[in-house]
Amino acid sequence: MKWRKIDTQDEYEDIRSRVQEDPFFCKTKEGVSCEDVGDLNYDSSRTWVIDKPGLPRTPRGFKRSLILRKDYSKMDAYYITPTGKKLKSRNEIAAFIDANQDYKYALLGDFNFTVPKVMEETVPSGILSDRTPKPSRKVTID
Repeated sequence: MKWRKIDTQDEYEDIRSRVQEDPFFCKTKEGVSCEDVGDLNYDSSRTWVIDKPGLPRTPRGFKRSLILRKDYSKMDAYYITPTGKKLKSRNEIAAFIDANQDYKYALLGDFNFTVPKVMEETVPSGILSDRTPKPSRKVTID
């Protein structure tokens, strides 16, 4: 259970898309041994998220962007097109591909809005308590 830093988003996407068939082990990374110390420590010095394995690789030219909400409750997924446009839904992606024939190679099924799970134990203290619902007050007027 050693955490390894992945150098590029492209390399990460490749690992994530095939991790179920070809699990990532410390020896998978070139020049790294399982005896080496991990690259990162799993602690509260940063907020950690765990992505779902087996998500499809983002189509060539597009970029999958994940944004953590200010309240740390979850992340939002977006796709950035090769032209720089931010797409927030499958409908927007379908409309973009229909309007731009150069991107017909991008299959709609390769766009996935599943977001990583925020590991609550690594969220900064005080944030989670701000997210808990406040009890409602009943006010009666006589």
